[in-house]
Amino acid sequence: MDATAPPAEFASIDEYIAAFPADVQVLLKQLRATIKAAAPEAEERISYKMPTFSLHGNLVHFAAYKQHIGLYPTPSGMSAFDAELAPYKRAKGSVQFPLSEPLPLDLVTRIVQARVAQNLQRAAEKSGRRKRS
Repeated sequence: MDATAPPAEFASIDEYIAAFPADVQVLLKQLRATIKAAAPEAEERISYKMPTFSLHGNLVHFAAYKQHIGLYPTPSGMSAFDAELAPYKRAKGSVQFPLSEPLPLDLVTRIVQARVAQNLQRAAEKSGRRKRS
């Protein structure tokens, strides 16, 4: 956690968002709603002290910091979007969206949808292996 929010354990995403200044809360709520719309069957929870959406495993995490909002869709969730993510600071499985710019919600939607497809495919493959055994 950065200095923007108190270091704490949060029981829910609502609690997490409420710990930030109003302007950051607006962005976090937009991001949450976008993820929820792209993955309506996903469950919300706190994992690794961050808001997390899960569907047959983690889909995406997100977190707010002093200068940016981090989105953590795993490396596999980012690879197909390299060109569109190029303007942003990135690491292997994360991207930073500056607080000073509008969130690229259409891009987030497509990243989350790609992660949903990956997780559903992985779950189907696991299920298929169990049935053949």
